[in-house]
Amino acid sequence: MSSQLQANEGKALTNTADGVTYERLPIKTHVVMPDDDLHQVVRTYAEPVVQDGDILFVTEKIVAITQGRSMLLEEIKPRKLATKLSKYVTRTPYGIGLGMPETMEMALRECGTPRILFAAAVSVVSKKLLRRSGDFYRVAGEKARAIDGPTEGTIAPYDRSVVLGPENPNRVATDLKALLGNRVEVLIVDINDIGGNILGSTLDHKRNEHWAQVLADNPLGQGTQSTPMGIIRPRTDNK
Repeated sequence: MSSQLQANEGKALTNTADGVTYERLPIKTHVVMPDDDLHQVVRTYAEPVVQDGDILFVTEKIVAITQGRSMLLEEIKPRKLATKLSKYVTRTPYGIGLGMPETMEMALRECGTPRILFAAAVSVVSKKLLRRSGDFYRVAGEKARAIDGPTEGTIAPYDRSVVLGPENPNRVATDLKALLGNRVEVLIVDINDIGGNILGSTLDHKRNEHWAQVLADNPLGQGTQSTPMGIIRPRTDNK
């Protein structure tokens, strides 16, 4: 195995979903910046190591960054409503979500104020009456869920940045597949240490939940690993 394709510290190299065991091979890159070209990043780091039949998975974060959808905290001026709403969002060690004025401000811009206010109202009711959480993001939608704020241990400059969700993730996946000569399938993923979602895919979208399970423990890591993409490869000893 290439020295470039080693498990991150504390992460397993394999995982089993629906009875099939897969290798999940992180690909180390330089720190991807807004002026980088995603196609060139994939050519440089992924093309030399992918094999026919692999699935290349790429984090939504580097897709969004190369689309110009990241900004420093000091570039965002939250309105009073954003500051107020952010106080009611639960923060976790794995992602600040909309729990700070700057990320909530971007949710208001991305999703529209009426939708965010409606999502907040539904969330309050469901928590009080149904003892159920998660309705805010179910109502606000994927654009709100995909907003990524700074967390402790994140690689600079993204330890002080807000990154929005990527635009047209299915199209990005299709373009990257073509770039690699249609030898591999491509997933655009939003994963962290508590799970994730498939945002774009060149595979049957009915299988998105399967691939989310394959990556559920986040083999790319959450901090300074600088592995924003990886390979899913079925184990040869699968029966």
